[in-house]
Amino acid sequence: MNQTQQVVETMKKLGGAATFGKLNSLMDFSDWKTSTPEASVRRIVQDSPAFFRIRPGLWGLEEQKDEILKKFNIKLDDKDAPNEFSHSYYQGLAVEIGNFKEMKTFIPNQDKNKLFVDRPLKNVANLSEIYQFTYEGLIKYASTVDVTWFNKRKMPNAFFEIEHSTDFKNSLLKFSELQDFNAKFYIVADEYRKKQFNKIVSEYSTFESINARVKFLSYESLADTVFHL
Repeated sequence: MNQTQQVVETMKKLGGAATFGKLNSLMDFSDWKTSTPEASVRRIVQDSPAFFRIRPGLWGLEEQKDEILKKFNIKLDDKDAPNEFSHSYYQGLAVEIGNFKEMKTFIPNQDKNKLFVDRPLKNVANLSEIYQFTYEGLIKYASTVDVTWFNKRKMPNAFFEIEHSTDFKNSLLKFSELQDFNAKFYIVADEYRKKQFNKIVSEYSTFESINARVKFLSYESLADTVFHL
């Protein structure tokens, strides 16, 4: 069985659709002669006609396409997909990338039962409670951020806010409160909203202290930067 066939068979075991993180977690790389098998899986899935793209970072088997689209109740070109699917999906994707990078990952308590593909987010994040890394007032802000990565010292490494439709200001205010920590700040949104983000982060004096630190990630770039964040 060649590598593409191995990926296909693993995808079948996952019901015909999976993120790269889930796919890689079940792959047997024992006979793969490469130091970066996860990158090879990514290339195979993106290049082979055996797979089709459902959403950024989420792929399915072409032979099960109709069944998969019906299962998720989505249309491939539907930009007006339900907000809840979009928001919790990209939360889960950011968590899964953090897990891959051996970070500890946390999501707000109110989001734990929301679905990431077919799993509740509480089963994707590997922390059930946020680390008490500072005093209570700032912990309250941090505990509402959509996704937080923690390093091995139990300090925040990165904060992610998923912005499907709001105007970024609330997320940026959270980041302002957390600016004294050596952590990265990411706003994740649709690419077409980047101009709006740049305008707000540069024109409001409130955000002057963080505007050089906050990075905009489109949905596509989040899915494609698993090895770079």
